[in-house]
Amino acid sequence: MGLTRRQLLSGAAAGASSAVAQFRAGNGPKVRTTPAVCLYSQLLIKVPYDELGPVLRGLGVDGCDLSVFPGGHVNPELSSVDMMRSVEAVTGAGLDVPVITTTYTSLADPTIRNVVGICGEMGVPLFKVGHWKYTAGTEVEARLAEVQRDLAGLAALARAVNMAIAIQNLAGENVGEAVWDINMMIRGMDPRTVGYDFDVASATVEGGLGGWSVALRLALPRLKMVTARDFVWSKDASGAWKVVPCPLGEGMVDWPKFFAVLARARFAGPISIQMDYQPKDELAAMRRDVDFVRKQVNTAYGGGAGGRQG
Repeated sequence: MGLTRRQLLSGAAAGASSAVAQFRAGNGPKVRTTPAVCLYSQLLIKVPYDELGPVLRGLGVDGCDLSVFPGGHVNPELSSVDMMRSVEAVTGAGLDVPVITTTYTSLADPTIRNVVGICGEMGVPLFKVGHWKYTAGTEVEARLAEVQRDLAGLAALARAVNMAIAIQNLAGENVGEAVWDINMMIRGMDPRTVGYDFDVASATVEGGLGGWSVALRLALPRLKMVTARDFVWSKDASGAWKVVPCPLGEGMVDWPKFFAVLARARFAGPISIQMDYQPKDELAAMRRDVDFVRKQVNTAYGGGAGGRQG
C-alpha cells in the first residue's frame, strides 16, 4: 500500500532544514556549476502543490520537475490560477523549478500559450514536451516531417517567452528514442531553444552496453536536462524479455561512466529523478534515489559539488 498524504508530509518534515527560504519570483533557478538534483513532482501527486515545497526540501533535493498536465500537479485548464501558485509554493521553500513536464506535442492545445507564458514570466527556463509515436502505416521519413513541423511551432513559442524545450528519448517506438532521428529534425534549430532530455535508461534499453554512450555524445551539445531511472532485464512467464524498473544503481545503467561524461562536459542542468518501480516505503525509496544521485554528482564533479548552490 502506498503512503498517504499525511505520511508523506510528516515524514518529509522530519528531514527538512530549518533554513529560512526566500521566494525568487521571476528570477529563475540559481546559477549552478553542478547539476540540480530534482524530483519529478508526479511521484508526490498525493501532496497538493501548495504543500510540495516543504516535502521536497525534506527529501534533500535542489528543485522540482513540476508535472503540468491533466492528472498532474497543475491542470492546464486551471493554469491561470494554479500555475503561478504552484511555482511559488516550491520557490517559497528555497527550491528551484528548473523544468515543467507537459504532454504538449503541438500548438493545437489551447492551454499551451497560457501555461508557458506564465512559466516564462516566473523564470522557469525549460519545459519538457510530450511524445510522438511512430504511427503504423506511416513511413518513418513522413512521420519525422510531421513532428518537425510540430517542433518548429513549439520552439517559436518557447523562444517568445524566453524558455527552451526538452525532447526525451523515451524507449518504445517513440520518435526520438534513437536520438539520431530527433537530431535530424532539430539540427537547423537554435540550440539555445531546442534540446534534449536525455533518459539514460531508455538509451541503454535501445542501445545496449555501448550504444547509449554514442547517443549521449550526439545529444550532449544540446543537452538541457537528464532523466534518472534504472532497470533490469527479466523474462516473463512466456519467456520473453522485458524491462523491469528498479532503484537507481541496481540495474543496467552505467552511472559512473554516465556522470563522468556529464562532468567533463560541465553539464549543470536539472536531473529529474523518476521512480518507476513500486517500493514498500515510497518516502525512503525517494530519499535513497536522491542520495544516490547526489553521491554520483559528488564523485564526478568533485567532493564539494553535492550540496545546493546559493
